[in-house]
Amino acid sequence: MIEEYAIVTGRIDTQATLEIERRTACGLCGQKRGCGNAAWGKLLGHNSHTFTAENPVNANVGDSVVVGIDEQAVLNSAFYLYVVPLIAMLIGTVLADSFFNNQFYVFLGAALGLVLGFLWVKGHLIGHNKSGIAYSKKYQAVILRFADDEADVVSCTEAKAVDIVKFETKRGE
Repeated sequence: MIEEYAIVTGRIDTQATLEIERRTACGLCGQKRGCGNAAWGKLLGHNSHTFTAENPVNANVGDSVVVGIDEQAVLNSAFYLYVVPLIAMLIGTVLADSFFNNQFYVFLGAALGLVLGFLWVKGHLIGHNKSGIAYSKKYQAVILRFADDEADVVSCTEAKAVDIVKFETKRGE
């Protein structure tokens, strides 16, 4: 399971709306110099994200929880989202090239293959339930447990107190 900390912002029956704050990759220092993630954060902003998850632990609004998703579901999703549209685009390109002798039609065949690949992935990965909400439970996050605020969270002052080995680049940064 891939786990992340979140806060419950809403609850309806067995579903909970969660919010995760975007953090830096390491989550500790927020160093600006030499950190590509900090540069992207300045440019795009580290926004919070909300999503829906199964709530088997009956967490209420304001609770800090640990949410997880199965690694195999993430790997399958990545395969479907990257490989299948690429293969469909290549098939569209080859078919258009074999039937037409015009590069514009080859381009259209590639674009059509890519779009059809994405549409197939959308239909395959996302099912529709009776209420019309599009999702597959296999790929949905689940609240695993309540978060232990004291044991797992390390503040920045505690992180600075620990001896941290500083790595230098070839340029001495």
